[in-house]
Amino acid sequence: MNNHQAMGSNKKKVLRASFFVIFGFGMSQVIRLASNIILTRLLVPEFFGIMAICNVVILGINLFSDIGIAQGIIRSPRGHEPDFVNTAYTLQVIRGGILFILLLIASYPISVFYEQRQILYILPVIGLNTIIQGFISTSLILFSKDLQQGKVNLIELTAQGMTALLTITLAYFLRNVWALVFGTLFTSLIKMVMSHLFKSEVKNQFILEKKAVHELLSFGKWIFLSTMMTFFASQADRLIIGKIFTLSFFGVYNIALMLSDLPKQIIAKISRQVLYPLISKYSDLSRDELRSKMTKQRRIIVYPLALCVSVFACFGDFLILFLYDNRYDAASWILPLLVIGIWPLVLYSTVDMSLLAIGKPKYLALGNFIKFLYMIIFIPLFYRIWGIFGAIIAVVLNDIPVYIVILVSLVRERLSFLKQDLCVTVIFLLLISVFMLLRSFLGLGLPGEAAYYAMGL
Repeated sequence: MNNHQAMGSNKKKVLRASFFVIFGFGMSQVIRLASNIILTRLLVPEFFGIMAICNVVILGINLFSDIGIAQGIIRSPRGHEPDFVNTAYTLQVIRGGILFILLLIASYPISVFYEQRQILYILPVIGLNTIIQGFISTSLILFSKDLQQGKVNLIELTAQGMTALLTITLAYFLRNVWALVFGTLFTSLIKMVMSHLFKSEVKNQFILEKKAVHELLSFGKWIFLSTMMTFFASQADRLIIGKIFTLSFFGVYNIALMLSDLPKQIIAKISRQVLYPLISKYSDLSRDELRSKMTKQRRIIVYPLALCVSVFACFGDFLILFLYDNRYDAASWILPLLVIGIWPLVLYSTVDMSLLAIGKPKYLALGNFIKFLYMIIFIPLFYRIWGIFGAIIAVVLNDIPVYIVILVSLVRERLSFLKQDLCVTVIFLLLISVFMLLRSFLGLGLPGEAAYYAMGL
């Protein structure tokens, strides 16, 4: 096969994989949103606040111990060798057991810090997820490595759909936070079972090959540092706001945050499941060739995102008011601000995997560390000066420091996309202006304006 044919074949794989990622994401969000709407009518906001705190803790412990098993398999030339893959699987199982022990230890101090005794019992139960997830087959990673996203999506959507039905049923009968707790266990259990039902070229068994362990851990040390900083950067707002806001308002904030995360999640999925495996194959090209290939692929993503994000920012408040009852009205003014604030993330998340693919994850760790410092300084500071509104604004601006670090890093590595960033940002701002003028013309006012003033802020 010549270079032209190879490029054509890869383009088809990318388009097919991107389609399955976007389709899978869309279906996933339909299931998630539908179940969330039903659950908010069956359960009080405080339960969602408690679960948000527990989920942050579990995510933190997961990221603190992330040694980049999936990234290591995708990136390694040995990624299809049974001994290498099964060594990764064995490390994954060992890690799951260690995480469960850490959660048992953390449950008491976390419950004391947030003054919620229920957390003492909820965290260990949710922590069983870490053991279950440790036994998930590496077939999902190999499918992603080969851009076979259809199989991955089938497993994830089936698990999510079955979990939604089970959780809603439990919520109807129990009417307490344990419905949400057991729901998280169903997801991991169903996904684990299904991952082993799909045929894979490597059948998982317990092996620890010394050479494979060394390769995985050598690469994983940077992933560990990067993901640890990612946790601090991405969850600092929940950790801080969960303490300074009331539990009820924290539950409302998390509804807005969940919806504002939709564009982030689709970008992250395309970046991890499509762009990263593809870029890893081209990582030995010259910087100019790599940048040229990425610019073309990125153009297909960022310009449609500019339209989607601007529409969501300007009209997303109606989604809150339509889908949720009046206890969640405050989320209608928080959501538009959070959506506008993700624009720097849109820009850097579509290129940061290139730094990982060329073996430079240290830049990602640095960017997230700077973001974490920003959060712990400015959220409390803005809250002290401007109250709840100030804390939200601090969150809105939190991706700007990361973008600056990633931009400088890309310039140093001769992979800068600054010109493309400027062009698409101008278009994004123009779209925001047009849609806001349209709201004004229709007499709709600013997004979430009525709910904001109703709070007396």
